[in-house]
Amino acid sequence: MTAHEIREQWGPASWVTLARAALAAGVAALVAGAFAHDAPAAPLVTLAAVALALDLVDGRVARRTGTASPLGARFDGEVDAFLILALSVYVASKHGAWVLAIGAARYLFLAGEWLLPWMRAPLPRRRWRLVVAAVQGVVLTVAAAEVLPRGLTQGLLGAALALLAASMGECLWWLWRRRDAAAPPRPGVAVAVSGLALVLVWAALVAPNQPSHLGLGAFVRLPLELLVVVAVGALLPAGPRRALAVLAGAVLSLLLVVKVLDIGFFTAFDRPFRPVDDSSYVGIGIETLRDTVGTSSADVIVAVAVVLVVALLSVPVLALVRVTRVAAGHRGWALRAAAVLSVVWVAFRLAGAPVASSSAAALAVDEVQAVRTGLQYRATLDRALAHDRFAATPADRLLTGLRGKDVLLVFVESYGRVAVQDSAFSPAVDAVLDRGTRQLHRAGFSARSAFLESPTFGGLSWLAHSTLQSGIRVDGQRSYDELVKHDRLTLTRAFKRAGWRAVGVMPANHRAWPEGFSYYRYDAIYDRRNLGYRGPDFGLPPMPDQYALLALRRLELAKRHRSPLFAEVDLISSHAPWTRIPRLIPWDEVGDGSVFARIPVQEATQASLFGDAKRARAAYGHSIEYTLATLFSFVQRYGDPNLVLVVLGDHQPATLVTGQGATHDVPISVIAHDPKVMDRISGWGWADGMRPSPGAPVWPMDAFRDRFLGAFGP
Repeated sequence: MTAHEIREQWGPASWVTLARAALAAGVAALVAGAFAHDAPAAPLVTLAAVALALDLVDGRVARRTGTASPLGARFDGEVDAFLILALSVYVASKHGAWVLAIGAARYLFLAGEWLLPWMRAPLPRRRWRLVVAAVQGVVLTVAAAEVLPRGLTQGLLGAALALLAASMGECLWWLWRRRDAAAPPRPGVAVAVSGLALVLVWAALVAPNQPSHLGLGAFVRLPLELLVVVAVGALLPAGPRRALAVLAGAVLSLLLVVKVLDIGFFTAFDRPFRPVDDSSYVGIGIETLRDTVGTSSADVIVAVAVVLVVALLSVPVLALVRVTRVAAGHRGWALRAAAVLSVVWVAFRLAGAPVASSSAAALAVDEVQAVRTGLQYRATLDRALAHDRFAATPADRLLTGLRGKDVLLVFVESYGRVAVQDSAFSPAVDAVLDRGTRQLHRAGFSARSAFLESPTFGGLSWLAHSTLQSGIRVDGQRSYDELVKHDRLTLTRAFKRAGWRAVGVMPANHRAWPEGFSYYRYDAIYDRRNLGYRGPDFGLPPMPDQYALLALRRLELAKRHRSPLFAEVDLISSHAPWTRIPRLIPWDEVGDGSVFARIPVQEATQASLFGDAKRARAAYGHSIEYTLATLFSFVQRYGDPNLVLVVLGDHQPATLVTGQGATHDVPISVIAHDPKVMDRISGWGWADGMRPSPGAPVWPMDAFRDRFLGAFGP
């Protein structure tokens, strides 16, 4: 449409619609602001109500002035759609992600128009559709205002969505029945759509699966797979060609999803996505997201993710169908182009140039092999479980070097090598470690430190815990699920067999953990349900580490006439996203934790942390400083000559903090008051103090159990 045509169709009603567009933009801005901080709903509802009221005006103005036009009608409809989308995002944060379907409906219809020519036919004007559109806006505005009971509001939203679905279904049925009469697309549009389809297929084939490889150069490659599919598609009859396009497109869609997942897993866990293991983490991931950003925001994020996955699965199929159809329609040109480019591809490959790409086929082979390897895990694990040198060790020969000692196995969340070496924040952490070494010395304690290689990275802490406890490398959920079905001797079981009382302190847990009793055999498990905490949450961590340690003392260590205690203690104040970091306060003031509601914290919003790697690294460093300082203060205040601690990280933080290519190393320290305990590990070659030297030994985490039981045996 030319500028002259636009001026001719732009009438008085369009100015009213433009005012509505400005109001809709204001609503969208307020919605965005509401996610950053709690903003009052009144301004948003007011702007939406005015925009809806003006919707009754522009149509009447157009009809009375005789200036109704296709441009004005389309402009009016798109403003309505944008306003409904903004309102649905706001309401979805309060009533569930399903409400987003109301706002997304128009844009899904537009996607259909782009992909399917028969959907582009003009629909007849019907009052029914106008009423349905108005109902969406009114119901969403009422829901945003929160003036009705929640149950009634959700009922109205459900009814509005049902009306919208019926209206869209009626439109699709009308268009489908007349698909044969639909006007063919204009040549320019057809060429543009075909070109876009080719670009999409090309990009999907050559896109890398690692964040470190992302860049323009990664896409400047010639995919062999595209040349093969185009050539074969050009030669096949219509039926087999469509079948080939759908099958190849489906494979490409799955590979594209795998590439996106790989990028996510490399970013979070420094490894690719494992189809067999990692599919089970969906529920855990959603739960963690809800704990981190809140249920409503998490539901919106999940809904957006589902839409993106559906798009990733469908768009490549549709694009490849179009590419092969165009190739068949221009068979001569397609075959000549494929032949020439194949020669170019071979030349580049012989020259060793990365421009010649077959990465999609290679990735498909790798994924098939990964599935086979994942399915064969049980045989590998069974062989490892069959050999346990301590399985039959009698109780009187276990842990004799620790008799009468209270032993705390303390995991510090995300405490990795990056915290103590070669990072912008490691000098501050090292200073805390050096002060802590002096604090321990003044209290009569000494320490030795080194590194362990964790089986996980960036998260999935329970894999590290089970690896250290069992002496078996557990690097995936299927391995963990299989391990806990066996009677493998864990450190917890060894201490119990030798006469210790065994407890777990897991502040992050908020529901029953059957493996704690069935596999680890704890006598008691303390979590957020029974630790007695009455203070505020600290992001994902539900309570400060200071409270968790003091609760352990109150519930177990301070009791008189008791057996020696073994406790696994999970300190989680250093857990991502590091948005609320507690402050160490006098121990006598901790009480039930309610005091923390009145104490300022080091705080940042999720958006600023995840959007700013430098700030995230600084916040991570502060969280490690807090946890370590709290632990040293606890030992100095409450430690006695019979206390022994094994303090270690479970894994490195995510690559947002470490950068790409970091090791899986985590610091580990043994702290004891009794010199005889430290003499038992003198042959390990560990560094004195709480700060491991750069050249300190690095053991696999699964090697620790046997070395520990061996060192403290007879």
